[in-house]
Amino acid sequence: MDSTRVTEHPTSFDRPSTGADPADPHGPLLRTPVPPRASGSALPAQGRTGETPPAAGADAPGAFEHSQPGAGQAAEPDTHRPRPASEGVPVQPGGAQPGGASSGLAQPGPETTAGTADRRGAPSEPDRRTGQPTTPGQPTPMRRDGDRLRFVGAATRRIARGMDLDEIVMGLCRATVPTFADAILVYLREPLPVGDERPTGPLVLRLRRTDRIPAERDTESGFTPAAQPEPSELESVGSELCEVRPGSALAEVLRGVRPVFTDTPAARAALPELLGEEREFAVPDGRRAVLAPLRGRRRVIGAALFLRGPERVAFETDDLLVAAQLATHSALGIDKAVLYGREAYIADELQRTMLPENLPRCTGVRLASRYLPAAETARVGGDWYDAIPLPGSRVALVVGDVMGHSMTSAAIMGQLRTTAQTLAGLDLPPQEVLHHLDEQAQRLGSDRMATCLYAVYDPVSHRITIANAGHPPPVLLHLGGHAEVLRVPAGAPIGVGGVDFEAVELDAPAGATLLLYTDGLVESRLRDVWTGIEQLRERLAATAQLTGPDHPPPLEALCDEVLDMLGPGDRDDDIALLAARFDGIAPSDVAYWFLEPEDAAPGRARRLARRALARWGMEDLTDSVELLVSEVVTNAVRYASKPVTLRLLRTDVLRCEVGDDVPQLPRLRQARATDEGGRGLYLVNRLARRWGATRLSTGKVVWFELNRG
Repeated sequence: MDSTRVTEHPTSFDRPSTGADPADPHGPLLRTPVPPRASGSALPAQGRTGETPPAAGADAPGAFEHSQPGAGQAAEPDTHRPRPASEGVPVQPGGAQPGGASSGLAQPGPETTAGTADRRGAPSEPDRRTGQPTTPGQPTPMRRDGDRLRFVGAATRRIARGMDLDEIVMGLCRATVPTFADAILVYLREPLPVGDERPTGPLVLRLRRTDRIPAERDTESGFTPAAQPEPSELESVGSELCEVRPGSALAEVLRGVRPVFTDTPAARAALPELLGEEREFAVPDGRRAVLAPLRGRRRVIGAALFLRGPERVAFETDDLLVAAQLATHSALGIDKAVLYGREAYIADELQRTMLPENLPRCTGVRLASRYLPAAETARVGGDWYDAIPLPGSRVALVVGDVMGHSMTSAAIMGQLRTTAQTLAGLDLPPQEVLHHLDEQAQRLGSDRMATCLYAVYDPVSHRITIANAGHPPPVLLHLGGHAEVLRVPAGAPIGVGGVDFEAVELDAPAGATLLLYTDGLVESRLRDVWTGIEQLRERLAATAQLTGPDHPPPLEALCDEVLDMLGPGDRDDDIALLAARFDGIAPSDVAYWFLEPEDAAPGRARRLARRALARWGMEDLTDSVELLVSEVVTNAVRYASKPVTLRLLRTDVLRCEVGDDVPQLPRLRQARATDEGGRGLYLVNRLARRWGATRLSTGKVVWFELNRG
């Protein structure tokens, strides 16, 4: 290869430069390696246009290895012609011009002879920075524009790889130390403003990270650093927190935006404010420190201090441009990371608020749930689940999936979930709930599509009613370990419009577990949905065999086992999972009566309640139950036109439910001293553990609960 050609090698500053000497006092700086010269080879001399090359011959003046091949030598093809010197290369001190000896390009004349003398072992001209003689193959400082451009390119690529704040700051530090500086201190605004936010309060900078040349080889970045600086020089630099006072020297430097040497009066006055009074003198004298403000898209968000030790070459004027590029890319990356973090926070909050924070505790059923996003970088989606208590100790179980994984999908999911909760409060049949959800989806937009499964479980009758809108069918795990896929009408997805939904009523035996899920659990690129459903059924049956035929598996462990069936590449979609264990309420724990709407109804209700409590061995609650039942039944028969229902349920609490055909819900109010009525609900509110009123399609139910003794 022609030694006079300036070759651009793809350089990564994560690895040491070829030929770098670990013991070099200037650190692992960039150089252009000089390849070995083949013995006896001759290369053409590079002359100016119109000049005649020197005569061939080994003894001709100035014709050494840059002369043309002789008559007896075979001419090699000239495949590596020297590249003309770039106009951007600065003129070197001492009269060295671009393309001259100092740049590695030979010219005809005496300079070629001098260059040849260097190759023969004679001392070359002294380095203009250190005054020491240099020889080919030894590290040289970063003094060419090409060196700086390659360094900035590699450093900015490393900074741009970071996605969060810590990665970007670490990328700046690792790219800078030790190639460009021996140490770096990165200060960031506390707190960092987001987007167009206007910061409030004073400008406070906090030391985010500081890096220095390690004592041993940096295996991650691949550098063999120079000798470790004395601890008294750079180790003591840096203050944790500083407040930038308006009009101060540091404020003026930051307002200037451009990097400055710390030997300038303005920067020297700003150092005590940034580093602290006691640490100002730890900064080396001369041009061995650069203070670079970090300016984002709208405002200054911090500062970076680049430091070099006394044993290393000082910064040059061109290094300010390098520092400016590093600061600009780092500041823009920090702005990007802060905005991305805020968006991720909003997405997480949106998804969290759209899903139930805690599942309700319902009579006769135990619940467990799971939610997994499709990816950590896209935590929002359209999958949801819900459990809604209904009158009569029933519970509505809902699972749905809106198409897409964006914030729009999450917002539509939230609207549909809210609509489902409202419809459930009206105690509508499952098929009617899906019909109204379909109408709501069409009002939201023509492309708002979703699947949904709505089920109502009655623990007294041990029955479940299910309606489906294009959703995967649920799986029922029986107590003996048998798992079956329930046969429910598929239906059309919500949002199609103009379709009818059907509901089926099935047995829900005590000890059985119903599993509702979204298609992300059973469908992926590796399997179709029906294959996944069959694998899910087999997994449930195998898990149930571990606990025996008489004991169902724990709900939480069952949910974990179901999710473990997913392989590393199986999850392409969000997953919502809702498991319901049917405990039911035994018939012996239920007392149910019809009361005619007449004046004698409250007295009869008290007698019936007293007998039921005596049969259950709960006589200690007789007085409270008789008083509260009398008040609630009195309010019901006052306005009812059809028989009033009275039901007592014995579970972990005693629950009393009174139903009538009047849709108006009672309201708690404070009765005046002269009022003859209006104190019934006040007594219920004071004596009951909790109480409520729910509107039905045929009227309402007023209920209250008392703790068992």
